[in-house]
Amino acid sequence: MNINKDLEKFEKWYETEPFEDFVGPFFYKKNKNNYISAFECKDHHLNAMGTLHGGMIMSFIDYTMFVVCLEAIKKQSFVTVSCSTEFLNPSINDEIIYGDGEITQETKSMIFVKGKIFNNQNKKISTFSGILKKIRSK
Repeated sequence: MNINKDLEKFEKWYETEPFEDFVGPFFYKKNKNNYISAFECKDHHLNAMGTLHGGMIMSFIDYTMFVVCLEAIKKQSFVTVSCSTEFLNPSINDEIIYGDGEITQETKSMIFVKGKIFNNQNKKISTFSGILKKIRSK
């Protein structure tokens, strides 16, 4: 697989993740104080209007929520129990799509997160909020 030069400093979460590899692949890296996710937008990610498909954005948001919470979830297993998405702008001819966010609250069994999906010019494509639930310790 040829990796876009803008993604060379990113890494994959798992060696193999069938769904994410199929729809993505998705990547992440640690920035100064947080984690950021990314993927290369290609023709098969677009809808009939030539913009990034909403379902692709939502799949990427799910991945991004886990990336945002990476430090908090390292020793446990979590699942998404809620995710709200606001579509703000179409993504047209954007080569790399990014996501980031923050944990807004953490309990013993849940993590609440919010964030944004954006392009190379830092234009917001969508915002999101969601909840991850701990299902067991590793």
